[in-house]
Amino acid sequence: MALDSGNVRRALLRWFDRHRRPMPWRDDPQPYQVWISEVMLQQTQVSTVMPYFERFIARFPTVADLAAADLQAVLEIWQGLGYYTRARNLHQAARVVMDERGGALPRPASEWQTLPGIGPYAGGAIASIAFGEVVPAVDGNVVRVFTRLLGIRKDSTKPAVRRDITREVTKMIAPRRAGDFNQAVMELGALVCKPRNPDCRHCPLSRCCTAHAKELTSRIPYRPPRKPIPHIDVAACVIRRGDRVLIARRRPDQMLGGLWEFPGGKQEPNETIEETAVREIDEEIGIEIRVRGKLGAIPHAFSHFKMTLHVFDCAPVRGRARAVTVDAVKWVTIPDLHAYPFPAADRKIVAWLT
Repeated sequence: MALDSGNVRRALLRWFDRHRRPMPWRDDPQPYQVWISEVMLQQTQVSTVMPYFERFIARFPTVADLAAADLQAVLEIWQGLGYYTRARNLHQAARVVMDERGGALPRPASEWQTLPGIGPYAGGAIASIAFGEVVPAVDGNVVRVFTRLLGIRKDSTKPAVRRDITREVTKMIAPRRAGDFNQAVMELGALVCKPRNPDCRHCPLSRCCTAHAKELTSRIPYRPPRKPIPHIDVAACVIRRGDRVLIARRRPDQMLGGLWEFPGGKQEPNETIEETAVREIDEEIGIEIRVRGKLGAIPHAFSHFKMTLHVFDCAPVRGRARAVTVDAVKWVTIPDLHAYPFPAADRKIVAWLT
């Protein structure tokens, strides 16, 4: 089905003008706020991002404030939003802007992509929304809308498909409303052209949509079957000494780097989970512990694996706690635990203790 780019563009922008959701970064699209919002919105829903965005901007209102902040303060504000690499890259990028660009944010998408954590999608989104650059911003919503619109039945996860869609979006983007066009496609994907049960009856593009015409919306975009998600068992130790407990900070190069946790690690073959606790504390912290009992188990899912966190009440027996394979260790009182940024699963342990 041949597409009339002008008709698609006009229909999409008319729909967006009527149905766009109010968002704080849309009301007055300043470059810094747009940048923060786009990083937060990666793999995260708008409703989840809203309160985090408000708190983040209140705490770090300018790029200079963000660059001057300690990473721990940034991770604390980010705590609960997940995908913490985004926060570390954001902080690092702010320092690059201050140190190498004199505090001036980039304008073109190509320059945004030189900053840590900014890829083609984020660069295009920021440059088009904040500066009106006529450049596409292709995320998962855009891929879904355009694979259905064009009737693309190839594997939508393949780079070649994304390149094809990027070319089509580039042809169609509104020269004078590039940012609105990119947001309109993303908004359509979020509100109408959903992964399951798309609301074709209220879609402004249904008349020219190939998938709708051929009744293929349930099969497009095509994605190969997912591989089984692996599961691991992990021990976490609440090591008490008087009125204090021991916490460890993960190394920057690790998953969840920079966050604090109750030390422990992954169960190895042919060992009980209690043996895992003892071994991991010796390897990570350099002390011998005694497991006094189990506090509970916490199931948790990441993007590529699931885990069960087995939490043990432990006492130190021998040795002095030190950072062997972790970034830092600290004895803290239980009330003070709230001052440290923890991953989601460890925050549940904090809740148990407090």
